[in-house]
Amino acid sequence: MLPLRPQSQVGGLQTSLSLVSSDPRLSPDEPRSNSDNLHESPAESASSQETWPTADAAAVKKMENGKAEINCLDQKVIHRVSSADKVTLQDIARENLGMICEKMHRLPEEYLEELKNGLRVILEGGNGSQHRDEFFILQKLVQSRTDLTAKTLVRAHRVQLEILVAINTGIQGFLHPSISLSQTSLIEIFGYKRCRNIACQNQLPAEDCTCEICTNSNGFCNLCMCVICNKFDFEVNTCRWIGCDLCSHWTHTDCAIREQLICMGPSLKSGAGPSEMVFRCQACNRTSELLGWVKDVFQHCAPSWEGEALLRELDYVSRIFHGSKDPRGRKLFWKCDDLKEKLKTKKLDSKAACRAILMFFQELEVDSAKGLENGESGRLIAPQDACNRIAEVVQEAIRKMEMVADEKMRMFKKARLSLEACDRELADKAREVAELKMERQKKKLQIEELEKIVRLKNAEADMFQLKANEAKREAERLQRIALAKQDKSEEEFTSNYLKQRLNEAEAEKQYLYEKIKLQESSRASQSSSGGDPSQMLMYSKIHDLLYSVPSKADSQGNERHPFRTNP
Repeated sequence: MLPLRPQSQVGGLQTSLSLVSSDPRLSPDEPRSNSDNLHESPAESASSQETWPTADAAAVKKMENGKAEINCLDQKVIHRVSSADKVTLQDIARENLGMICEKMHRLPEEYLEELKNGLRVILEGGNGSQHRDEFFILQKLVQSRTDLTAKTLVRAHRVQLEILVAINTGIQGFLHPSISLSQTSLIEIFGYKRCRNIACQNQLPAEDCTCEICTNSNGFCNLCMCVICNKFDFEVNTCRWIGCDLCSHWTHTDCAIREQLICMGPSLKSGAGPSEMVFRCQACNRTSELLGWVKDVFQHCAPSWEGEALLRELDYVSRIFHGSKDPRGRKLFWKCDDLKEKLKTKKLDSKAACRAILMFFQELEVDSAKGLENGESGRLIAPQDACNRIAEVVQEAIRKMEMVADEKMRMFKKARLSLEACDRELADKAREVAELKMERQKKKLQIEELEKIVRLKNAEADMFQLKANEAKREAERLQRIALAKQDKSEEEFTSNYLKQRLNEAEAEKQYLYEKIKLQESSRASQSSSGGDPSQMLMYSKIHDLLYSVPSKADSQGNERHPFRTNP
């Protein structure tokens, strides 16, 4: 039997997220999201949906309510974005990659987070057909574009790339704040070169498988996805998944029942007649027996199952062996129904039911061995038949050894792929560190250059301040010189003016003196001949006036031009 389905590590994400198939061959009218309000059969709705772990959904819901409480503060920031800079989901899905990238670089982080929240709401499908139609329109726009290649997506904005990948795959996990994939991984997921299951992340085709399904189905991973519905979940250690013994591809039990891949077929041990229930793999068209697989699952995993889990697993086994016609399959079907009824009515607890089903498998094994011994003892075996049986046993042993070798090889390849992915991630981180160091060095050089410029400007400012102080002192000195020269010029002007007035007065005095002298001479001549007393009086007045003129001129000059004292 194929080993149990390996468990995928989700990297600490504990939330419930709805996922949509990204296969472009599916019609938009077909249900591809577990949020679709459609009437599905129990088999289809149980296993053909992609889901995420729901262990801490209440905590996530509380966190989302907290985000809603601060939505008003976010709106204040978003309202400040101009209409020309705003970007919508339709713009991201339809418009030129570079133009949208430039716009998103100018937008605040709150606005970008609001875009991602809007797409998450659409992917959750809370509004039924309206959200489903909006998503199909966005996905059709993205998948119809030919410019979204690995070379062009390298230049995309981080949030822009996450939104494009979420629209293309229909998985809102890429928008979750707790998940941060590298840009290279997101581009490979968008181009169907890497598994879209965030917990798997294997390169496609996984394990270099060359089967038709892995080659022709875009984004299909045979390590974690169902061959029929191309979807994945995180269920492990369960009968919900059936693995092929030969090609190791996995199928949902519900999908296999719906497609009638579980049916009666020839025994893989005896090869004679339709004697047991088998599973026919759609990938390789070969069959695997189911009873031994169910026994292995219960022996390894049943002790760890609680009541609800055990009841669910018993229900899967009942549905698998519902159409069984061989005695062992019918007994197992009846036993599962009986245990389910007792668990539902609380007649048995989960531990007792687990012990009962494990004891039943041991009894089946003993009865099968006894029946085989009785059949062989009742008849003689021909030599040819004995040789054939020995050959069958040898072939079975060789086949199991080959299966183990193939499984080891697959594990080795998976480990090698994981190592290569880690090396690539390490190289990306090293490149980012180198870029950050270069950027840091550039910033350091820029800061040093700016400091030099600042020091130079400070020196220039000090020099100009010194020159300004010197100019100010020179101006004050020149002002004092100018004031002194002004005082001196005023004194010289006053002195010159007084001298001129004095000269004028002297000239006038000389003139009057000559005139008086002439008049006196004429008067003397007249007195000798006898003169008038009135004329004598007039001449005396003129004489007194003449001698008093210089003193008046001096006093007038002093009144009009007073001397100015030097400060």
